[in-house]
Amino acid sequence: MVVGIDGSAAALDAVRWGADAAARRGLPLRLVHACAPVPLRHSRSTTDAADHVDLLVDRGTQFLREAVAFATHARPGLQTEVDLRVGHPVEVLLDAATGARVLVTATRGVGGIREAVLGSVSSAVAEHAGCPVVVVRGRDGADPAARVWPVVVGVDGTPASEAAVAVAFEEAAVRGVSLLAVHTWSDVAFSGLWTALPLVIDWDAVEADEQRLLDERLAGWQEKHPDVTVIRQVCRARPAHRLVELSHEAGLVVVGSRGHHRYAGVGLGSTSRAVLHAAHCPVAVVRPTR
Repeated sequence: MVVGIDGSAAALDAVRWGADAAARRGLPLRLVHACAPVPLRHSRSTTDAADHVDLLVDRGTQFLREAVAFATHARPGLQTEVDLRVGHPVEVLLDAATGARVLVTATRGVGGIREAVLGSVSSAVAEHAGCPVVVVRGRDGADPAARVWPVVVGVDGTPASEAAVAVAFEEAAVRGVSLLAVHTWSDVAFSGLWTALPLVIDWDAVEADEQRLLDERLAGWQEKHPDVTVIRQVCRARPAHRLVELSHEAGLVVVGSRGHHRYAGVGLGSTSRAVLHAAHCPVAVVRPTR
């Protein structure tokens, strides 16, 4: 379980989420910090640049020390590792995530407005990481006095959502909570131009077809996770809008990295990007299984 930290309060929320997730799975927690040197515009010697890097390393070491203390206080006995590197945060985190179960980041760290918009680092790693990425925002669900929040997953029938369903079932199982599987449909289709469906249409039949699609996509997963209570929801709405609504009452929202797009699996789709920007709880972005 890899968590990227930068010394911000938001990063400590990510550490807490990662510590809880690692403890549930019996995994070690690796805390990663990237020292990103800023070019010195008027450096008189290479010594100035070296001193600047040394300062960043010292500060990063302190950030990691504080993060380890925070994680072990939240989860006593948790095995932790630290990884301090010099380089761009996105490149460092993507490399550190190689072979990881999950990569965890905060919505926005130092220099950003917390809970406002998705940070550039979080957006980039969610788009390119080879493992599931959890962006911790809003309520992180770590308060033991809080209610039991379900896991919500968006299902659209694509390979991306198939991988998201797998992760969502696993998350619900290890948390011991229910899973809300959501499939949305709309009376507007997009095929180059916006086109309304015919005025005379059997909406009950359409909804029945969409319900069957959801049932097909969930078939087999219930058998693999018999202890998970699954709630199915089919609704006439935009997927991102509905998932953001449900995030008010969720502990985690799981989305695929790419939906209806010819370049499936490459980068973020409009739904996952919108949910990452606006959700009120942590969001897991899952790439399609290769």
